[in-house]
Amino acid sequence: MNLNKFNPDGEGTGGTLAARGERTRQLVLDTALRLFREQGYDRTTMRAVAAEAGLSLGNAYYYFPSKQHLVLDFYAEIQAEHRRRCADGLASSTSLARRLAAALHAGFDTMAPYHGFAASFIKVAIDPGSPLSPFSAESTPSREAAVALFAEVVQGSSTSMDDRLREELPELLWLAYLGLTLFWIYDRSPDQARTRTLISAVVPLLVRVLKLTRMPLLRTPTLELLTLIRSLRP
Repeated sequence: MNLNKFNPDGEGTGGTLAARGERTRQLVLDTALRLFREQGYDRTTMRAVAAEAGLSLGNAYYYFPSKQHLVLDFYAEIQAEHRRRCADGLASSTSLARRLAAALHAGFDTMAPYHGFAASFIKVAIDPGSPLSPFSAESTPSREAAVALFAEVVQGSSTSMDDRLREELPELLWLAYLGLTLFWIYDRSPDQARTRTLISAVVPLLVRVLKLTRMPLLRTPTLELLTLIRSLRP
């Protein structure tokens, strides 16, 4: 069976078709992101994206079955770029404070071009039933990639802490990152400077608290907190 006939990018074989398909897919995504910036998420339709990209609606739907799929792909690209941006910072230090600060700043550097329309995602992403929720089944690949990045931050550090806390920490850091992202979305200071100030203030404090968890006085309440967190997971 010649599967090429099912590809909307025309005739061709092997790598040529694959490369052309990837360019078209990227064109659709880039066009959607531009329209999100210009007119917001709600007002952007798949029909508008296809028209702006110079494609048929069917061609656009071939790559992205819905507008939500566009956003999920956007999540994945953001996560991949986040990892690339913080690679040097993670490679250059074993200090948890420096590694965590590098990862957080790299994340907001990556998202900076999209700050203008980020708020329009909130009312969709905050819905527990939405596939765009960071906790949805559809968001699982991006969520797991983010937690894995914070696991790399923790595992590569030389900071002492309770071993059980070290195991749970990546997911807790991801949850904290979500909270920081919400703060960043509503941060109207120039270049979201208040978010950067918050990171610089909170990270050293957090690392000092983590070090204290090895003390007998704090070990029991720390483990009780971890038990509570596990019980609240779905």
